[in-house]
Amino acid sequence: MSTYNELAKTAVTCGFTNYTELDISTLEFMQEVRDMCNEKQCKSYNKSWSCPPACASLEEMREKVKKYKTGILAQTVGELEDSMDWDAIMETGAQHKENFKRMREALNKKHPTVLAMGAGECKICEACTYPDSPCSHPEKMETSMEAYGLFVSKVCTDNNLTYNYGQEKIAFTSCFLIE
Repeated sequence: MSTYNELAKTAVTCGFTNYTELDISTLEFMQEVRDMCNEKQCKSYNKSWSCPPACASLEEMREKVKKYKTGILAQTVGELEDSMDWDAIMETGAQHKENFKRMREALNKKHPTVLAMGAGECKICEACTYPDSPCSHPEKMETSMEAYGLFVSKVCTDNNLTYNYGQEKIAFTSCFLIE
């Protein structure tokens, strides 16, 4: 079985709605995206090991990704009553976090160096130890694609995965890179 077929099967098993093979060469770590991670626009800025300024720099990510050969983009898509259906948005986001956790754990068994990039801030611990103590669970930490400077809609478009499903749907996207 090819690596992508294995990844796709795992994505289905873990509950993702949509997925596609990720062309690693499409990943652009953009300063403009990283700049959106600031104290005025994000409540997690400077409050978590998984968010700027504590997470890896764009240059560190560019270097880190060079060793990866393939990957998968995976989405959890939820239905909304309307564009302001915050309950459904939060529920879909929580479901995506669960799908992400299952996928990373499953992939780690066969690919211990998997690089998983999630959606939103890390919620592994009730309260992050940043900046007073090192991360309590660095092996489980969830850093978002955006924190690493990836413009998620562009990554999706560049890999032929729909990003916007219309006003009555919400999609959360993550990616998993395999050496």
